[in-house]
Amino acid sequence: MTDTSLYQGSTYFDLILQGLRRWPEREAIVDASGLGLSYAQLEQRIWQIARVLRDAGLKPGDGVAQLAANRVDTFATMAAVLGNGMRYTPLHPMGSLEDQLFILEDAEISALVIDVPYFAERGAELNAGADERLQLYTLGPSDIGNDLPALAEQAEPEVLNELPGYEDIAWVTYTGGTTGKPKGVIMTQGSMAAKSLISMAEWQWPQEIRYLASSPISHAAGFLLIPTFLNGGKVYLTAGFNPDQVLDLVEKERVNTLFLVPTMIYVLMDHPRTREADLSSIESIIYASAPMSPTRLKEALELFGPVMMQCYGQTECIHLTMMRKEEHRLDKPERLASCGKPPAGIRMALLDGEGSEVARGEIGEVCIRSQAVMRGYWKRPEQTAETLEGGWLHTGDLAYQDEEGFYYLVDRAKDMIISGGFNVYPKEVEDVLTAHPGVAMAAVIGVPDEKWGEKVVAVVVPRPGENVDATTLVELVKDKKGAIQAPKQVDFVEGLPQTALGKTDKKALRKQYWGDSDRMVN
Repeated sequence: MTDTSLYQGSTYFDLILQGLRRWPEREAIVDASGLGLSYAQLEQRIWQIARVLRDAGLKPGDGVAQLAANRVDTFATMAAVLGNGMRYTPLHPMGSLEDQLFILEDAEISALVIDVPYFAERGAELNAGADERLQLYTLGPSDIGNDLPALAEQAEPEVLNELPGYEDIAWVTYTGGTTGKPKGVIMTQGSMAAKSLISMAEWQWPQEIRYLASSPISHAAGFLLIPTFLNGGKVYLTAGFNPDQVLDLVEKERVNTLFLVPTMIYVLMDHPRTREADLSSIESIIYASAPMSPTRLKEALELFGPVMMQCYGQTECIHLTMMRKEEHRLDKPERLASCGKPPAGIRMALLDGEGSEVARGEIGEVCIRSQAVMRGYWKRPEQTAETLEGGWLHTGDLAYQDEEGFYYLVDRAKDMIISGGFNVYPKEVEDVLTAHPGVAMAAVIGVPDEKWGEKVVAVVVPRPGENVDATTLVELVKDKKGAIQAPKQVDFVEGLPQTALGKTDKKALRKQYWGDSDRMVN
């Protein structure tokens, strides 16, 4: 029988090395501290950190977690872990202590890397609450652990001949916990490589990439680094999102590629400097992680030009659909509500509750087949079987397809409101609310109600300096969608709770209204 490894392509770590070795003299990456490394220097840094971890007794298959801001050594540590054949688990910078301690235990983490000074206090809390056998490292001098960069500088880089295999576990990345305790999503070296190759093939990259990552590279923004390196580009890292810093880098460094979640785009559009700034270098703004209001997307196209590119995905498969720049049509405003079409390498179907495909125009669950799909949930066989039932990744998202083949997300199945026996999809109501010129953001949830089962409640963030009337918004929804969808209650707030990935945290929002109530729908 033929060895199946014959048909397995590059691993994720293979792609990292291929990118770094193509352009050894070019500058690869620079962070806010001013540290910049060439491609060759970055590879050496990776092997030095890998050597430190191996010399400490860590072995292939061990779990290494990292809590860090965006910096050169954040990426180098991640790559070193993967090169050693270890499991990498990022801790999100905005995660709670409770969730992070749970992840350390659940993922059976052997070593933790903490970025100081950003997370020194949290690092001490994690160290105090975690298993005493946990090895603790810091990115910089600290009294709570071993200084990993300092150790790496003293280490002799050793290039390994035996590298991790295609089916070896590379990442165990935890979901945001919006449906309960976080779940570890298992990605292999092969599935991570497939994800990068889809990005390489389908995303519209500039000829000379200058990519700014201002959201955490431990998560979605980090997935652009490998395609950037394979194309010989340069990565700019900021520790967090600051609109002034983004504008400065765009103007001074002629950054041409940005990855932003919709809330960041809204802040950038509403910033007083943006309309006067020189944004002519921008060729691609990739937006992802949450749906974007069609009204605000139209504003973005008018402000930034035809540079917007959408990626819809989830932790279980980062690529589900994409909408290319030229598919963002101002002359087809209804198109701006679409999430696009599946890219090459993704097979997609809309299935009903019986597992059959729905007719075009009908709503079904988004289901996916791809080499980029997760291998399962860490230590959760029942949830794995449920999510991968029938040989499909069941996303829990509801959508329909139009006559031109574009897909439109209706909502998360779990977010659907049943009010008076009728289905209400929050996203449809949110899109109407954000079409009002005085509304910056809106979230719609169902709240237990004795009469309706659930009543539709809108939580609205007005634009700066705007006075918005609740009655006007209710009448707007009635006019556009009907009385069933119209909010029974409108509350105005300064901001919406966000998950660690930049999505509106509807679980936290519901808790403010539900208290300890369970869903009151028959």
